Amino acid sequence: MFLSWQNWQKNSALRWVVGVAITFFFLCLGLTLHRYFSFYASYDQGIFNQVFWNSSHGRLFQSSLSSALSTNVVHQGEFPNVSYHRLGQHFTPALLLWLPLYVLFPSPVTLTVLQVTLITVAGLVLYILARQYLEPPLAAFITVSFYAANAVIGPTLSNFHDICQIPLFMFTALLAIEKRWWWLFWVCAVLILMVREDSGIILFGVGVYLILSRRYPVQGVLVCLLSFGYILALTNFIMPLFSADISERFMMERFGQYADGEEASTLEILWGIVSNPGRLIVELFTPFWGTLKYLLGQWLPLAFIPAIAPASWMIAGFPLLKLFMAKGESVLSITIRYALTVVPGLFYGTILWWGNRQKQLQDKFNLQLNPEAGEISESKVVLPSVKFRRFWLFCIGLSLFFSFTSNPNRTLYFIIPDSIDPWVYIPVTTQWSHVAQFRPLLAEIPPDASVATTTYIVPHLSSRREILRFPLYQLRNDAGEVISVEYILADLWQLQKYGVAFSGDRNSLKEITQRIEQLTDNKEYGIIDFRDGVILMKKGVPSQPEAVKNYTSFLAKS
Repeated sequence: MFLSWQNWQKNSALRWVVGVAITFFFLCLGLTLHRYFSFYASYDQGIFNQVFWNSSHGRLFQSSLSSALSTNVVHQGEFPNVSYHRLGQHFTPALLLWLPLYVLFPSPVTLTVLQVTLITVAGLVLYILARQYLEPPLAAFITVSFYAANAVIGPTLSNFHDICQIPLFMFTALLAIEKRWWWLFWVCAVLILMVREDSGIILFGVGVYLILSRRYPVQGVLVCLLSFGYILALTNFIMPLFSADISERFMMERFGQYADGEEASTLEILWGIVSNPGRLIVELFTPFWGTLKYLLGQWLPLAFIPAIAPASWMIAGFPLLKLFMAKGESVLSITIRYALTVVPGLFYGTILWWGNRQKQLQDKFNLQLNPEAGEISESKVVLPSVKFRRFWLFCIGLSLFFSFTSNPNRTLYFIIPDSIDPWVYIPVTTQWSHVAQFRPLLAEIPPDASVATTTYIVPHLSSRREILRFPLYQLRNDAGEVISVEYILADLWQLQKYGVAFSGDRNSLKEITQRIEQLTDNKEYGIIDFRDGVILMKKGVPSQPEAVKNYTSFLAKS
């Protein structure tokens, strides 16, 4: 039995989408797993793994790694605490959805697989969403654009992060609107709010769209009230119960330019914005070229259609506004997690724009077939012009090119140099040889021992209660006592390699070697092993002469 032309076209588009999704999944998974096992996954991967590990042992959202970043430690000089609740920094109860999976497979690798899976499935839901308005070929074009977007590839090739849940929840919520499955929409709305304390901004854009489009104004008002009220209640009353980080650190780091004192609540920041619109306008448009470059990067895989799609501005405009209002270089980086918050609105707005355009073309086509009778003929597939489709494919290819040549999160360190002048490039054989030489040092650290280690080793040792990023080495344990960790493991080789071009690595190497000198001089720690630029120290033991000799020789060559 032969398929009709329409069914063949539908099945062909679906096969194409599934094929691209499978390619995306295995390519991203392979790259992120390689990044992890070659010791390029970094601090945030360790934070989330420790949060999951503690939660799986009944200590929900506790993390000594997060505590080291808290205002109590950074600004007040207190010691990191193993019982610190990360909910004071970021309110992320949606992570509990995936806790049963982590209990079955307790490893940082589980989080990597989860992230790639969530993004891949989100693309498939996007295709179903696009099919509510578009013919299969055009829906497939939009889905392929998603998998080729720099704002999708970059965050997927990063450490695990909570925002990786947003595309799936948002696309499902938007699909529920189209199907009028309001029960599913409200479930997704709650899940979106649970992702992070600021994800209500994304949901607020959906509410604004429902109101301005006049599709479902009542639901839109409810969505706006829910999201805005949730953000205010959460950041002003609930999160401060866990710590003062939201007002003393995170608000000030991102939006301190709108505040007058050394701390500010979200209400005070909002008042600072409203009362000084001139400052807001300056922040929105500076740096001008950086802002424009960011927008072009977000629009590129969709052939710049979001720039003229009203719904894209309605929904994505609010997370964009948040990014443009904030300070810091990371907010305008399209390869890190914040970029994902903008993606759902841009793609949904593009679907609606093409849906309207396709309907106009379809009506015109049908009228041309039957200009007098006014009869509607059998539906024909109306696609963008051949010239535009070629341009769109060019944009998709260009987006892929920028995605990989930007070497997001150093995932492609073994292909793309991190610096040209001075030259910094670590071949894959060199890195894996380095890993093979120092991996036995990790085995010398008991799984329940307290440890301090450098950034890229943190994820591999984070499945424990007491861990810090060196040069921090003291923390407050469950008994409330300040202790020094039992083991210190530091990769000086990697810092030395990157310190040639990057001041951050250079300064870290200097700070770490000074701390090692301090701890060995007062005999608090002894150097028990040193291999290929990686030092292992243990508290309360004498140094091994051969290890000291190797360490001294390494420093002399640095």
